[in-house]
Amino acid sequence: MMIRTDSIAFKTIMTVLAVIGVAIATLPIFAIVLMSFSPTTEMRFPPEALSLHWYGEALALFNGGAGDASAWSALTTSLLVGLSVMVISILVCVPLSYVLMRQSTSWNRVIETLVTLPLTFPLVALGLAFLLLAEALPFDIGIARLVIPHLTLAMPFVLRNCLSALNGIGTDIEDAAISLGSSPIRAAIDVILPLMRPGIIAGMTFAFVVSFNEFTVTFFMYTIDFSTLPLWMYSRTVSSLDPTALALSSLIIVVDIVIILAIDRIAGGTKNIL
Repeated sequence: MMIRTDSIAFKTIMTVLAVIGVAIATLPIFAIVLMSFSPTTEMRFPPEALSLHWYGEALALFNGGAGDASAWSALTTSLLVGLSVMVISILVCVPLSYVLMRQSTSWNRVIETLVTLPLTFPLVALGLAFLLLAEALPFDIGIARLVIPHLTLAMPFVLRNCLSALNGIGTDIEDAAISLGSSPIRAAIDVILPLMRPGIIAGMTFAFVVSFNEFTVTFFMYTIDFSTLPLWMYSRTVSSLDPTALALSSLIIVVDIVIILAIDRIAGGTKNIL
């Protein structure tokens, strides 16, 4: 028996599946946000009462409260690494996507697969591999020991967004610019890049968010001089669950959502966000 796509039964099934999918995706976030309003250190779900106490404690960490220096240092490192990953990944992936789309060779699929290959690795194995490589170097690479691993995790998202943006831009636009006297490089910069803006901005957003929130690989690569905010939050919960970390996590979730919505509005839609 076939169910028509316009039938009530089909629409009901699709609605139920959609609700289940959304519930599974948002349940952990809902739990974190709700527990961050607990007035006590006893983690009972749902909390018996609601309070903003732990949000005050979280903000105090960055305003002269206990652990102020380490919290600021971790936040600064996360921002510096995230911005570095965002800029470098765009500088690499924009020209790479252009070459992959404009020059059809047998190596295109191989290159694209190699860039996305780190996503198929267990993060623990990837972190261990980077640790072995970093320790084998005869010199200290400083904060680059965090930037490079984060790049490998962010570049697949950036490349896919750039390829998606470039996929709808035909070569006839460049040919028209060249026929009017523009060089191929100027045509790419003045014509193609502005049209790729939604994909580039979406890729930048993903690169920063992936880097800022990354924990597993960073756990292998951090040093006493360079530690990120997720690691700092983990240190607050490793022995006992600190509600301050939940409040801080909720604030980060809100910031991530605001960034994504703002970038989506600037980019002019979500069609290039994968």
